[in-house]
Amino acid sequence: METTAETQRTRATPATEQVLGAALNLFTEQGYFNTSIPDIVKASSVSTGSIYHHFRDKEGIARSLYATLVERMESKFSEIEAAHATAHDRCRAVIALLFDLTEQEPAVMRFMLFSRHREFIPDQKPVCSSRPFVQMREMVAVGMKGGEVREMTPIVAASAVFGGALRLIQLRLDGVLDTPLPEYLDEIWQCAWRSVAV
Repeated sequence: METTAETQRTRATPATEQVLGAALNLFTEQGYFNTSIPDIVKASSVSTGSIYHHFRDKEGIARSLYATLVERMESKFSEIEAAHATAHDRCRAVIALLFDLTEQEPAVMRFMLFSRHREFIPDQKPVCSSRPFVQMREMVAVGMKGGEVREMTPIVAASAVFGGALRLIQLRLDGVLDTPLPEYLDEIWQCAWRSVAV
């Protein structure tokens, strides 16, 4: 049964935030299946009993972490939509945000983009079906309706706009790129926008 982000996310307290922060680092460094509750207890300095009280089990921690990060990303994208009027500016701002997050919080980006969430949260929709990814596609679709983006299959247009940036994020997280991603922003944006612009 699929649950909403509200029911998946545990009420934020200092202890739950410590647990989620520790779990994020452990899940991205050593993998979900190689991380135990005792590992999380040690890394978070939160008692085993408190962890089980707030999250029930390790899957509950992963579910809450995922829901918290999706909600955070959705909020950031909504701020971008409110601050910018055009698809051009919105999509560029999304890429800039993702690049900044990759540099400042690489564990968040690793967990959100490259963890196989459905392996450890089986009833979870794929991350590309989560609200932030839907928002990204909607930004491009709005641009198509408004005449900024050429008529084409919407998923193809969204892939053209964001695909190159997501690949650069992967290369940066994998250690292939030494240069900080914001230095590539203008170049990748020109390529992305030219591929769809009217």
